[in-house]
Amino acid sequence: MTPASPPAEREAALNAAGQTGERLQLVNTVAVIRSQSDVVLVDTGTGPRHQPTAGKLAENLEAAGIPPAAVTKIVLTHGHPDHLWGILDANDKPIYPNASYFVSAVEWNLWADPDVMRRLPAVLATSDRITNGAKNHFSRVKDKIRTVRDGDEIVSGVRVIDTPGHTQGHISVEIAGGDGLVVVADALTHAVISFQHPSWPVPVDHEPDRGISTRLRLLDRLVVDKRRLIGAHLPFPGTGFVERKDGAYRFVPT
Repeated sequence: MTPASPPAEREAALNAAGQTGERLQLVNTVAVIRSQSDVVLVDTGTGPRHQPTAGKLAENLEAAGIPPAAVTKIVLTHGHPDHLWGILDANDKPIYPNASYFVSAVEWNLWADPDVMRRLPAVLATSDRITNGAKNHFSRVKDKIRTVRDGDEIVSGVRVIDTPGHTQGHISVEIAGGDGLVVVADALTHAVISFQHPSWPVPVDHEPDRGISTRLRLLDRLVVDKRRLIGAHLPFPGTGFVERKDGAYRFVPT
C-alpha cells in the first residue's frame, strides 16, 4: 500500500494553488461533443439535489443553444453525485429525454452490488447517500444504458479509455481529430497535486494504488502524444496540456 502524502508537503502544494487542506473549491466542467447528428455529454454534473451552488448544466446548455431534448448520448464516467446526479430532475424524471447512456460494465456492477459500501473508501463509506443516489439514478435510466469497455466507440472518433482507480470502473473519453483531446473526468482532479505529485494517494479514490498507476500512465501518454486534456475539476475551462517538470509533471492551462 502506498504511504499517505506527507502533510507538510501537501499543505505547501495546496498553498501554492491558493488553497488549504481544510477546504477546497472545485469547479465542475462538463464536456459537450457535437458529432454530425449527435450531441454527446461527458457526465452531467450534480443535478438539483446535491449542492445549492451546482446543478445548472441544463440551463447553461439552453443558454448555449442546446436544449435538453437535443442531447442524444451521455457518457457517465463514474457514479459519484457530481457526475451522475445531473441526469434527473427533482422529481426523478430524466432531464435529457432523448439521450442514451454509456457506462463501463465494471462501474455498473459496482453500484449494483448489494455490498457496495465495503468497496468505497472510508471517507465516503460513512453515509449511504452516495450509494442510494447512484442506485436510484442508474435505475431510472436502466433501459437506456449501454455498458462499454476500453476501446468502444460512442460515436465515430470518440472512444472509451479505461482509467480505473478513482472508482473501480472509471472511464475517460478520447476524441480524435486535430491535436486530439482526452476528457479525463476524475482521473486527474487537482491542477497542482495530480500533476506534480501523482504518486500521492487520493482519499476519495476507491482504489488509491490503482489510481496512482492510472495517473502515471495517463500523464505519460498525454506528454508523449502531446494530447490536450479537459478535466472535470481543473480550473475553468479545465483545458490544457501536460509537460514533464522536475521529475514529475506540470499542467499548462490553455
